[in-house]
This record gives sequence, C-alpha cells and structure tokens, in this order.
Amino acid sequence: MQLAAIPSGLRPSSVSEDDTARLAAAKVLAVAGVLAYNWWVVVPFVPGLMPSVNGFFSDLEATGRPHAALMSDADLLAGILLTAALLLRGSAVQGVARREWKWMVVFAVSGAIGGRYPYACAEGLSAACRNLEWHLQLPIHHYIHVVSGIAEFATLTTAAVLAMRRTRNQSTPQATSYRLVVKALVIGYPLLGLAYLTDRLGTLVEPIFFITFTVMVLTEIFEAAGSAPTGLTWAERVSMRRTDADDERAQAPASDGGMAEAKPS
Repeated sequence: MQLAAIPSGLRPSSVSEDDTARLAAAKVLAVAGVLAYNWWVVVPFVPGLMPSVNGFFSDLEATGRPHAALMSDADLLAGILLTAALLLRGSAVQGVARREWKWMVVFAVSGAIGGRYPYACAEGLSAACRNLEWHLQLPIHHYIHVVSGIAEFATLTTAAVLAMRRTRNQSTPQATSYRLVVKALVIGYPLLGLAYLTDRLGTLVEPIFFITFTVMVLTEIFEAAGSAPTGLTWAERVSMRRTDADDERAQAPASDGGMAEAKPS
C-alpha cells in the first residue's frame, strides 16, 4: 500500500521533527556564513579600499590596511558559521554518507583559520612583500594564512569533484549545480594562475572562486537529507521499487504457503 501511494515508487522522507529543526538551523547558519564570506562585494563601493585591480582581496586583510581587522573577523565568522552549518546538516543523503562532506568541513575550518591569521603584508600589491615572503622572512601568521588559503581551494575542489561523481546519473538541480561548479573551477584555475604569476587582474579573477565556493556550500547544505532524489532515470526508479519490495517481503512474517513448504511431502 505504501508503494502504491507514491507515484515514483520511492519511500517518503524519514526526516523527524528534530531533524527538520536541525536542518533548518543549518540552513540559517549557512546563509549567514556565506553573507559574511562575501564581504568582498562591498569593496568596490568604498573609495580607496582596493588601490589596484592587480591585487587579491586577502591583501586587504594584511596588517596595517584600512579596516583589515573587520574583514579578517568577517572571514573568521564565516568559517565558524559554515563549520557549524555543515556539522548540523551532517553528511547523509538518503541514509548514505556523502564523501565530499568531510572535505567541506575542512574547507570551512580552513577559512576560519585564514581569518584568524591574516597576511603580515599585502603580497599581491607589494613587490617587497613578495620578496620577503619567498625568502621566508615574514611572521608565521602570514604563512598560516597562505597554507589555509591553499587548503580552502584544495578541499573545496576535491569536494566538488566528489559531489559531481556522486550525482553524475541524476538530473536534479543539485546535480546540475555540482557540474557547473566543477566547470567554473576548470575555467577559473588557469585564470587564477595567470593572475598570480603576472600580478595582474587578481581582483577581477578572484570573485569567480568566491561565487563558485558560495554555490557549492549552499548546494551541499540545502540538498535534501531524507527525501528521495527526483531526477532519477526510469531504470533507476524501477530498480529502487524492486529493492523496496524485496525489503518488505524480507521483513514480512512467513506465509501459510511457506509453512506448507516446510512440511514433509
């Protein structure tokens, strides 16, 4: 009767009221986190804050820069909120743990660390700073920021690839989002490398990653935890109906016919 009541043959969501409240809290924290994470959008509206389009937004958090502490605190807050959101959301989708989830948690933690330990100087805007950086003559917190930034890019990229592979046979909005994220990263990384090596147009390239990372985080958080995916192919739906029916038969008590088979002939 349960299967007949559901047109797709899929089982209804098993998310409890407590789970619903937890997931709602995760979404609220995630939205707040990405708002803090995207503080860069206000930079163009503050005269003189970004003196050149050749730098990176992390340069604005360097010690001694105007409003540096405020922007570092925003990154720290974003990392904390996103970490909490991911932990509340959990890794499960349809009772299966998403492999990318742990990478997303490391991404969020890395962002918080980067906010806590900002650059010592604006290496994207100063040749002298870059020279000191390459010769390891800057304070340790500068290099902590460098390592945390690398970790952010590496972990989110890994998570995006894993999420794309997990949903490769689906046509859900989430699956489409993961594919678009990976495509954006494929396009963005060569541009980022070129901007870094030439010290040109970093301010214009970096937003590609801010936007892409934001989409990835929100998709990961808002992906339904208990409800069945709606973008399955016909063959996948038939397979799931058969699996559900087999499970119900296995859990049902033995019928009279089964008892008869046990009697000697």
